[in-house]
Amino acid sequence: MIEQVSEENLEEVLPLIRAYQEFYKVQGVCDEKNFKFFSRFTGSSELGRQFLFREEEKVVSFATVYFTYTSTITSKIAILNDLYTSPGSRGNGIGRKLIEHCRDFAKENGAARLQWVTSPDNEVAQKLYDSIDTGKSTWHFYTYNT
Repeated sequence: MIEQVSEENLEEVLPLIRAYQEFYKVQGVCDEKNFKFFSRFTGSSELGRQFLFREEEKVVSFATVYFTYTSTITSKIAILNDLYTSPGSRGNGIGRKLIEHCRDFAKENGAARLQWVTSPDNEVAQKLYDSIDTGKSTWHFYTYNT
């Protein structure tokens, strides 16, 4: 079952956020910092939303959508910045359900598209993404730390 993350259930998502960050080898994961950061997406924030998937009363997956704009299509877009399912719950269609939910959420909120990136070696995720009616970009993703 998909729920919006709220102040009441954010604590249940934090262990998955930590696992997601550890999966991507983030250094210095901090639960307190995560709580503060992800609290921005509870309620009806214009910044975006976070959703969870509950299986038998346990939170097993989450997704985070941020809103921004792009000048190439002069539109509001939604970024699926995070998508994580606990290893024991993978392969059951949860990721697909969350992506579709996030796509609908983006559309309902005026975004022209939902887009995301993944690591080139995350072949499990790519298999899911390639099975959905999506376009795969050939653009290169760069970061410049400040």
